[in-house]
Amino acid sequence: MKKDKLNLEKVIDFKKWQKLQDDLSLVTNIAIITVDYKGNPITKHSRCYKFCESVRAHPQMVKYCQKCDSRGGLEAVRLNEPYIYLCHYNIVDVAVPIIIEGRYMGAIMAGQVKLSDYDTTEGMEKIVTTSHEPLANKVLHEFIEYYEELPILSYKEVKNIANMLSSLCNYLVEEALDKNLILEMYKKSIGKETQLEPNDLKGYTAKNIQNIKKEISNAMIDACVPDFKDDEIKTNISSTLKPAIEYIYQNKSENISAEKMAKICHISQSYFSRLFAKEIGDSFSNYLSRLKIQWAKNILEETDMSVNQISEEIGFNEPGYFIKIFKKYEGVTPSIYRKYYKNN
Repeated sequence: MKKDKLNLEKVIDFKKWQKLQDDLSLVTNIAIITVDYKGNPITKHSRCYKFCESVRAHPQMVKYCQKCDSRGGLEAVRLNEPYIYLCHYNIVDVAVPIIIEGRYMGAIMAGQVKLSDYDTTEGMEKIVTTSHEPLANKVLHEFIEYYEELPILSYKEVKNIANMLSSLCNYLVEEALDKNLILEMYKKSIGKETQLEPNDLKGYTAKNIQNIKKEISNAMIDACVPDFKDDEIKTNISSTLKPAIEYIYQNKSENISAEKMAKICHISQSYFSRLFAKEIGDSFSNYLSRLKIQWAKNILEETDMSVNQISEEIGFNEPGYFIKIFKKYEGVTPSIYRKYYKNN
């Protein structure tokens, strides 16, 4: 994903995040809002308490609230971890940084709570002080009833919530980046642009890349493979074998063993083999080979992928073995099959 095109809206589905944010606020009893790197709200406030809502509606005091949001987010970036601090009214807030490819993209702001153990506030920073103390006191006195209604949590509870939000944020960003990269790589594959720029894979682990490659392989096969009559098997098998059949169709690029299928079905391998042969009418190995060869035929017909590539895409360990199995069921090699198909 190119950096000049990188923004939170392209990475995170904020309609889904808003729902999750609302649920988290309901469970934790804290207010939550997500902002961009400038401090501008991206989501609606989840459970904004009346005191903070009233102060933010005040034409002069709102600027201090905005400064808190901005400075809290920047401090969280500097620390590269959730930052817990006090606002100008000694209310506890938390900033959880959203960092993508080393860039600060925004933050999850949470809080609007008071601490039950006030002694812990001694080590906390009051991030903003007001230059108009009389006005601040006047506003506090005006909304004192709302101030007393603010929820009270211990510092440990606030810290646990902050860490939870941070872990959740990191997970969502990583998953979203994987999906975006998968889409970009798949589009390049379809367009026969197989070479990626070095920065395209920046920040991704070997495990990420393996998962992405697997997703692309399945997507490419799905794009070439039409509905088979074999799909009817799915509705005619027992609930015991159904997880195995579904796994085969969902992981077309994997070299699947009977042992793994037995574990997925929570039965012994010997019982799996007997049950599979009884319900499907063929052994597991023969069924899987026939199915993969049928997929291979469709890929040969629809693409210009090499035989070696196709062998890898449908889960054969060796191209030579793939050619041998293909010839066993079709009577010709994959190359001859493609040539014959195109000539006719």
